[in-house]
Amino acid sequence: MTQLGLCGGERAATSEARHLWNLVREEAVAAIEHDRVMADGIRDTVLQHDSFADALAHRLARKLSDYAIRIDTLEGMLCEALSSDPTIEAAAIADLTAVRDRDPACPDLLTPFLFFKGYQALQAYRFGHWLWKRGREHLARHLQSRSSEVFTVDIHPAARLGQGLLLDHGTALVVGETAVIDDDVSMLQGVTLGGTGKTCGDRHPKIRRGVLIGAGATVLGGITVGEGAKIGAGSIVLENVAAYTTVVGNPARPVGVRHTAMPALTMDQTLPPLDYAI
Repeated sequence: MTQLGLCGGERAATSEARHLWNLVREEAVAAIEHDRVMADGIRDTVLQHDSFADALAHRLARKLSDYAIRIDTLEGMLCEALSSDPTIEAAAIADLTAVRDRDPACPDLLTPFLFFKGYQALQAYRFGHWLWKRGREHLARHLQSRSSEVFTVDIHPAARLGQGLLLDHGTALVVGETAVIDDDVSMLQGVTLGGTGKTCGDRHPKIRRGVLIGAGATVLGGITVGEGAKIGAGSIVLENVAAYTTVVGNPARPVGVRHTAMPALTMDQTLPPLDYAI
């Protein structure tokens, strides 16, 4: 099956993308039937588009366009990225599914696509990263700046992020230039993945698969947070965290026994009994 749309003219759509977009469109029709006031906005954002890629480019262009880059110019650029790099669409689909599956406040796929700024900011980063890798650094920084202004999420376009990510709420989240985030990670609002000062080079954290980072946690320096680890809300992490370990406090230290679950997937933010003041 081919789709005719803005993103690259005639393009092959994956079965996953077609299936997801059909679900979103069904949810959009039901939302309009439930509340007609939403009709114009949902038609513009969802129903007038034949594909997920077209709709994603349009949604972000509407959010991020400004006096410096008009909506049609930005939409065309986003479509160029989607057409030339299929991994962007695949990651966006994985992220959207992750939000629906992990966030108890999310009833469907339509809701984060329309309203969740953590999801939208993550997709804006993906386009900025595409630009950065092609040497278009000023344009990438423009998208980073606009995303910070619009979504209050600041992800450096050089950072390397996997897919299936959940940025829950997103507000005040900061990810530094040399940070790495693997697949299937969940982070809440106010998280900082930063450096420890003016150190140059590789200076930001590496977050491995399945990690859950609680609200307001700060992870600093070129350290590694191992697979399946859990960082409690408000913690300050300055040293490596072992895999499948819970750390909490300032400075953070391990608590409880080693677990076996992937906390990013379960979103279990409970902590074992503490003998450590935060």
